[in-house]
Amino acid sequence: MSAEASNERGAEKVIHMIFFICGVAAVAFVLCISIYLIISGIPAIVKIGFGKFMFGTRWAPTASDPYYGILPFLLTSIYGTAGAILIGVPIGLMTAIFLAKASPKGPAKVIQTAVELLAGIPSVVYGLVGMSMLVPWIQKAFHLSSGATLLAAILVLSVMILPNIVNVAETSLAAVPREYEEASLALGATETETYFRVSLPAAKSGVATAIVLGIGRAIGEAMAIIMVSGNVANMPGLLKSVRFLTTAIASEMSYAAVGSLQREALFSIGLVLFLFIILINVLLRVAVHGKGAEA
Repeated sequence: MSAEASNERGAEKVIHMIFFICGVAAVAFVLCISIYLIISGIPAIVKIGFGKFMFGTRWAPTASDPYYGILPFLLTSIYGTAGAILIGVPIGLMTAIFLAKASPKGPAKVIQTAVELLAGIPSVVYGLVGMSMLVPWIQKAFHLSSGATLLAAILVLSVMILPNIVNVAETSLAAVPREYEEASLALGATETETYFRVSLPAAKSGVATAIVLGIGRAIGEAMAIIMVSGNVANMPGLLKSVRFLTTAIASEMSYAAVGSLQREALFSIGLVLFLFIILINVLLRVAVHGKGAEA
């Protein structure tokens, strides 16, 4: 073996080791976060009681007789995320299909640039625009005392998740082999039928990933939502001021005393949020792989 070949093999081993270390580091970060949340979140649930914590309808940690029920936050996060997904996913998927399959190069570049700009806008800017434009409009349209409602949060979230869905779904659709579509067209299917019955199913794994990323962005958002949702611990209603799991943590962590039950309960909310996201990921993966196995 020549010295040059030996050096190349040594360099390859070093590069592979670097890749391995990076992969292990990524797993280690997830494990550290998981362990920290479990250690920090379990004590408050034990002290308060699982039933009272998860299904209690009142949150008043600073009252003389404190309450730590997070059901309003949990339901608000579920309804808000579901509403954003119902609006954002169809728009995002249609945009991705248009960009990957039907758009001329000129319009595609314009739309892609706009999507990239949406992805780069800070969350606080979304919240500021929503607070100054969307909230007053909702207040006038529905004759409310305040337009900071769950509806405003859903509309803001539906816009915020679009870049995640469009970018990932468009990449997956563009990777579908052209032979699949040509075979469909040769059998008499129209281009629209081909896109929805051939291209989209073939890219379902990437599309599912796009939806998961959108859900993660919607569930995990705090800054923009705290500006347009009203941040009031009510049971969810479309035209009511509400508080999400994330905004509950963000709004109270700054003044919760270290070592207090309130602070421990906020860590417990973070644990519930973390487990909620994991559950959604697992369910979507099972649904995608299950359908793939049946096919």
